[in-house]
Amino acid sequence: MKVFLGQVLRNVKQFQAALKYGYRSGLEIKVSDYLKELGQDFRYECFKIEWEDLMYRTYTPDFLLPNGIIIETKGRFVASDRRKHLAIKKQHKNLDIRFVFESSKRKLSKGSKGTYASWCEKYNFLYHDRIIPQEWLKENNKKTKTLWQLSDKSVIPFPLKKIRRT
Repeated sequence: MKVFLGQVLRNVKQFQAALKYGYRSGLEIKVSDYLKELGQDFRYECFKIEWEDLMYRTYTPDFLLPNGIIIETKGRFVASDRRKHLAIKKQHKNLDIRFVFESSKRKLSKGSKGTYASWCEKYNFLYHDRIIPQEWLKENNKKTKTLWQLSDKSVIPFPLKKIRRT
């Protein structure tokens, strides 16, 4: 029990430290520091993407690179996040969303044989552990480069006509 409580306290401290600098996790701080160290331009939580499951929702990606690649950092990759990203990928085929995990070798759930890495491979998401690879930073992605031109807090609309539910 002490280990669990210690883990919770450590996570709370990391979360509080991240919030202090405007981020939501320690991994986001590390990725941000890494990009700054390289002199790489990036935007943090600068726009929203509309998507639909049973309701219309918005998703705010973590990082946007100048080449239009969207980076989502994940420590824990829970089932609801996985469902969300599959829906977004299906509804916004033109977006290039990639993951940076603390560890892609983590199991999807207790007792599962699948890992974060195997899930990404199954659904054709690119991923890496702890940092954004240099190849991603140098990549010229003409298809999504226009994202960089969005103003802060823009919303990428749901691609189909919304149906009002009553």
